[in-house]
Amino acid sequence: MTIRFSRKLTRRHFLSTAAAAGAGVIAMPYLSRAADRPVITHGVQSGDVGVDGGVVWARADRPSQMMVEVATTESFKDARALPPITALPESDFTAKMLLENLPSGQDIFYRVRFRDLAHIDVVGEPVVGRFRTAPSDRRDVSFVWGGDVAGQGWGINPDDGGMITFSAMKKHAPDFFLHSGDTIYADGIITAEQKQPDGKIWKNITIPEKAKVAETLDEYRAAHKYNFLDSNLRAFNAEVPIFVQWDDHEVTNNWSLSKQLPAAYKERDINVLAARAAKAFHEMYPMRESIVEPGRVYRTLSYGPHLDVFMLDERSYRGPNGPNLQEQYGPDAYFIGPDQMAWLKRALLNSRATWKVIASDMPLSLIVYDDAANKKGSEAFAQGDGPARGRELEIADILRFIKTAGIANTVWLTADVHYAAAHYYNPNKAQFQEFDPFWEFVSGPLHAGTFGPNELDNTFGPEVKFVKAPGEANQNLPPSAGMQFFGHVKIDGKSGQMTVSLRDRVDAELWAITLDPKPV
Repeated sequence: MTIRFSRKLTRRHFLSTAAAAGAGVIAMPYLSRAADRPVITHGVQSGDVGVDGGVVWARADRPSQMMVEVATTESFKDARALPPITALPESDFTAKMLLENLPSGQDIFYRVRFRDLAHIDVVGEPVVGRFRTAPSDRRDVSFVWGGDVAGQGWGINPDDGGMITFSAMKKHAPDFFLHSGDTIYADGIITAEQKQPDGKIWKNITIPEKAKVAETLDEYRAAHKYNFLDSNLRAFNAEVPIFVQWDDHEVTNNWSLSKQLPAAYKERDINVLAARAAKAFHEMYPMRESIVEPGRVYRTLSYGPHLDVFMLDERSYRGPNGPNLQEQYGPDAYFIGPDQMAWLKRALLNSRATWKVIASDMPLSLIVYDDAANKKGSEAFAQGDGPARGRELEIADILRFIKTAGIANTVWLTADVHYAAAHYYNPNKAQFQEFDPFWEFVSGPLHAGTFGPNELDNTFGPEVKFVKAPGEANQNLPPSAGMQFFGHVKIDGKSGQMTVSLRDRVDAELWAITLDPKPV
């Protein structure tokens, strides 16, 4: 699904439209019966923002109607009230609304409240959020990215400040946050206390649902809601829109449709677990929904003339990791899948943006074992040194296409491996050489155990230009060890130059590079 916006709306036109419609089109009921007012339980979010709009999200504590006002000033002068939408038990009282016909390149303020479905005169307190619409001209663009939240049992620890990486990212006032997956660890138990490598005790906020692996729909929902308990994350969500994709831990570790589930699971059907996890994922994030394929994760998000972001889904269409994986290319070796591959090629070919960011939830050439303890099985693209085979043939196909079609300025952003790295792909050093040089940047974890570094596969010739990882003797370091990472990208509106920096959880710059764009 490609999301594009062509209509240009000025702030003056927006205000005149709001005035003509009148903020009173939907009368705001008076607040009454304080003890019975609906409550916004987990803050507000916005996401999938484009030139003239974006999606806003909130969750109530009961059946209710979400009411939204939108304005271009923080005072909400000349605010426009939108028709209410329902929040019902079927969606766990979450509601998402698409805000449209907004001016481009403009700070947008939205105010959300809920009114009781059975007593519409009973209205809760409002919560305010903001986002910036994509520019229609060549302005500066800034965004952050990363993945891996609340993993390996390292949950919300107030004594450590909570998930403070989100506070560090918020300081940059980014236009959006690209979440590279592992938004939750549905398979990860969070106990009240966990011993750190130095012998100290890490103390978690806990909820009953996180005392076991997630299997029911409510348990998957609870894993997402657990993260929203963190004040750093809620404050970040209220000001920075999210572009989100998923990876494995939204369902279970290393899942595919052939996944053999460990003994901890009473539900033995991976298809059932994936369906429940997908429903919870789409309920909990402000994503635009596909009519063609409900629940689709892959999509194009256009953020002005300088930037298109291509969000991949490397879980839903992958093959079973079968015995023919390295013998031939076919269903056993699918990772992206034919339909998504065709979409990606069309989207890249049609893009007129200066930079084409491919958001991949897994790195291209880092070896990730399905059985890490015994170093067996391929969980990622990489199949080991040598010519392209199995899953690598999809990457060879897309890299060859980018070269032959003359598509300039592609950058790959990813997470998953729980450390920070910068890889330069050089065809002169690769086994497969039919591609133009490009960069891949890895960040994360945002709040989880730190691992790595992983082994490199030479098929596509990656050169490590930077790496920050704990090393083999210091795996699964807690967030308090300081090795939590995020990436920051800035695109200069005038020159089109892209500057990529890798940073730690207190916002210290670890490494940075500025890339000059080729003419588009």
